[in-house]
Amino acid sequence: MAKTFASQGDMTEKKISFDEVGRDLWAFTAEGDPNSGVIIGDDSVMIVEAQATPLLAAKVIEKVRSVTDKPISHVVLTHYHAVRVLGASAYEADQIIMGETARGMVAERGQEDWDSEFQRFPRLFEGHESIPGLTWPTTTFSDTMTVYLGNRRVDLMHLGRAHTAGDIVIHVPDENVMFTGDIVEDHSACYCGDGYFNEWGHTLDNIAAFDVDAIAPGRGAALVGKVAVERAIESTRDFVDSTYDPVARIAARGGTLKEAWDAVRDACDPKFKDYAIYEHCLPFNVARAYDEARGIEHPRIWTAQRDLDMWEALQG
Repeated sequence: MAKTFASQGDMTEKKISFDEVGRDLWAFTAEGDPNSGVIIGDDSVMIVEAQATPLLAAKVIEKVRSVTDKPISHVVLTHYHAVRVLGASAYEADQIIMGETARGMVAERGQEDWDSEFQRFPRLFEGHESIPGLTWPTTTFSDTMTVYLGNRRVDLMHLGRAHTAGDIVIHVPDENVMFTGDIVEDHSACYCGDGYFNEWGHTLDNIAAFDVDAIAPGRGAALVGKVAVERAIESTRDFVDSTYDPVARIAARGGTLKEAWDAVRDACDPKFKDYAIYEHCLPFNVARAYDEARGIEHPRIWTAQRDLDMWEALQG
């Protein structure tokens, strides 16, 4: 196994799509790269997920300007990961909103996450010189929050731990559309390195209970129609369970991280090997699953050095 991450060699530019998932609701997607969402209200616009750099955020702004000239008033960040938040300054929004838990994670591990992700995935940090620093919210909430963009109601909610401890989702009731962040993916591997395997399925159940008509997922194509929504929720559940269950069996008998890696490959390769960022996510997913199965509830902080140490352990 090479001692570099699969994503370090992924320098191919992805094709951008901009799809309407409901009236004045848009999904900015890019073949498995991080997605952003656009919610157009009566007088202003809300952006969901900022992208990793102001330069990449400008691509979202370009698409926004193709459909509206209303000012961008709010940026909502579903969690703390660098590839989602560090481009926020480009929007010049009055409010940057996170869950309170996500803000705490910026304080606890935001710089380490930035440093780690930067060396793992260089293509996603195009124009990194323009990042002014860590992104801090102007507004936070604990469980639920409602924002009105004129008459358009937007509900922000923490429905449970999954991709991180502080994930939130955004629901627009008038069109019954949800922006889920990385809790739900479509034909893209879930990054579980900071996740909660044993709670992810319950959080997916909470999302499914809304019976939404469309989802803009964290990665992958826009999901329009209940059939597409249900398929993506269940494929995400299968990915998470298929990763954790083999690791739990290995950990229960005192097996090694390398044995857990081999078991996950056996279970997941046949079903998910063609998913976007699969090879990138796999080592971090196995390492976190192994920790959780051995009783480490809160994900450990990833650093550049820990990334390399993990690679050596996976190689046995």
